[in-house]
Amino acid sequence: MALAITDVQHALAESIRDWAERAHPVDAVRSGDAGALEKAWRGLADIGVFGITLGEDLGGFGGTAEDAAVAVEAATAVLAPGPVTGTVTVGVLLEHHLRGTDRLGDVRAALAAGEARAALVVDGDGSLAPDATPDSHLLIESPGGTWHLLPPGTAGVTVEPLPGLDTSRPLARIHLEDPAFEEATAIPALTGDDARAALAAFAAAEAAGIAAWSLRTAAEYAKVRVQFGKPIGAFQAIKQIAADMLCRAEQSAALAWDAARSVGAGTEHHLAAAVAAAGALDAAVQNAKDAIQVLGGIGFTFEHDAHLYLRRATALRSLLGDTTGWRTRAAELAISGVRRGLDYEVEGDHARAAAEAERIAAMTADEQRRTLAESGLLVPHWDPPYGRGAGPAEQLVLDEALEAAGVERPTLVIGAWAAPTILEHGTSEQAERFVWPTLLGEITWCQLFSEPEAGSDLASLRTRATRVEGGWSLTGQKVWTSLAHEADWAICLARTDPDAPKHKGITYFLVDMLSDGIDVRPLREITGDVRFNEVFLEDVFVPDDCVVGAVNGGWRLARTTLANERVAMSGSGLGARLESLLADPGPAPDLAALGELVTEAASCTLLDLRAVIASVGGQDPGAGSSVRKLVGVQHRQAVAEACLRRLGPDGAVAGPEDPADARYEFLLTRCLSIAGGTSQILRNVAAEQLLGLPRS
Repeated sequence: MALAITDVQHALAESIRDWAERAHPVDAVRSGDAGALEKAWRGLADIGVFGITLGEDLGGFGGTAEDAAVAVEAATAVLAPGPVTGTVTVGVLLEHHLRGTDRLGDVRAALAAGEARAALVVDGDGSLAPDATPDSHLLIESPGGTWHLLPPGTAGVTVEPLPGLDTSRPLARIHLEDPAFEEATAIPALTGDDARAALAAFAAAEAAGIAAWSLRTAAEYAKVRVQFGKPIGAFQAIKQIAADMLCRAEQSAALAWDAARSVGAGTEHHLAAAVAAAGALDAAVQNAKDAIQVLGGIGFTFEHDAHLYLRRATALRSLLGDTTGWRTRAAELAISGVRRGLDYEVEGDHARAAAEAERIAAMTADEQRRTLAESGLLVPHWDPPYGRGAGPAEQLVLDEALEAAGVERPTLVIGAWAAPTILEHGTSEQAERFVWPTLLGEITWCQLFSEPEAGSDLASLRTRATRVEGGWSLTGQKVWTSLAHEADWAICLARTDPDAPKHKGITYFLVDMLSDGIDVRPLREITGDVRFNEVFLEDVFVPDDCVVGAVNGGWRLARTTLANERVAMSGSGLGARLESLLADPGPAPDLAALGELVTEAASCTLLDLRAVIASVGGQDPGAGSSVRKLVGVQHRQAVAEACLRRLGPDGAVAGPEDPADARYEFLLTRCLSIAGGTSQILRNVAAEQLLGLPRS
């Protein structure tokens, strides 16, 4: 839930947290004492927060805008007082446009040392400027369109301090009476779009800090606050709130991270900053509100810090303009064709991978599949001989080569779950019998897990397996089984010890779908298609050599996932459906709603990217990949509904049974929040496993 992704960035954020534990900056915010505020400011300056991007030739660290955003996020999370964000933002813009020159060198060095302060003024005369004080340098646009850094006391500039809802930072109204804009103060290459994008990017970093603090505070309180004889975090109502807070915090961090690292990328930066502001500002406000809700009465007291963060989040959103405007801006940029390129370069033998992929591309489809399987390219993250034992970096190199050559890997569907479980827990004979045929497409699989009374709650399954000579006799009913009418084999859970606790006494079987006693009855989906089924098992014989793992040990196998999980990258991340909306948004599109979809899509792609970068770097991807599954489902459903609404009245007319049809897609995507565990259950799991809330 933090922007930091490199070791240096993690160390920077940790140094700010360590300082806050010693200095207690929140006390300075509460007291408003000038001496305490100055001491807090000096503490951040000593860490180097204001000189991160200043060139080393001027005494700075020569860091990136991304590094600076990490500092802003961490400083906001500890509620460091003063014009921190404004000074950092102005410093980043100055260094981006003036690095390598001595222009305004004295001022840049003073800002980096914390001896001067700055604010960015984007709306001109009469506007409210966060972080502005009478002693601030103001980065402001002249009537001619050139941006200037005006020193304190510039004639014709009046900075009127105002009391703020947010007491942690200064606020002022700017009055301009024909000030002199001199050539010596100009930053010629800076544009208004660049300045506004930078303001949005670092405001998003602030918002990410607020969202993260709110989440941590709520989750920790939920673990210790006891009501009705148990911690409140054990209640589903609290878990659902906490999981939503987690999603917002992770999305905010990802959006703010990309907005900062894209500084200088022109329209790509403008888009990244717009979606960051659109997503993170609202997330900060909602998380701050939810934190107070979880805290209850104590959160509503003036003595608790929660209201300080709510004030900060609310004021920040107000000062940046309503997020409707940022969503509209994101939609306008996307409709005009702007896309954020998110390619990630990794080291590896690209030439060798490309040559291998091109050789496979020249083969027939059947030859391609066999070669992909036998060479380990079909599932390169599996161990040899079935895969290549490829780490994250090598997987990305291979993916890139195959995509460039136009080679599409065939999907294993349920086989992608069955085969790894057999490899990890089964016998060598089972691996030889089932894994190669699965990779070659000679065996297809279905999954006999869910039952009428045991959907997400698999431990409550009732299908029984009775010991018979040479094996087991299975009797029971399974349901929601996709492709059971086509599959050759099934992975099946059945209860082998009815007297054991419900999570025990379950065994993992491999079932031949042509066995006597199996009755597959198709079920029609809401689209009208027949893809899933109910399956009745009546005295179905399963030999001992089709038991995977230990008898009564099936629960652990059902939850198995390989530690070496496959990584993958996406392109612009918007997806074909959303691209179609952007290409033809209709005669009077709701740009704000469209921009919200662009924002959601960007956050999903960035969560993927950050997980990949962490994996390649040997780090734990953290909560991002789990959050991606939750927000991705919601996003796909929202896009499908938007496509349907674009049809207008024609959406009421029955369409073709075609996956490309908007009506069909709208109906089909309703399964996404049910299949594989409902979104509500997955939120509970996220709250327990990622935030440490107690089980019910």
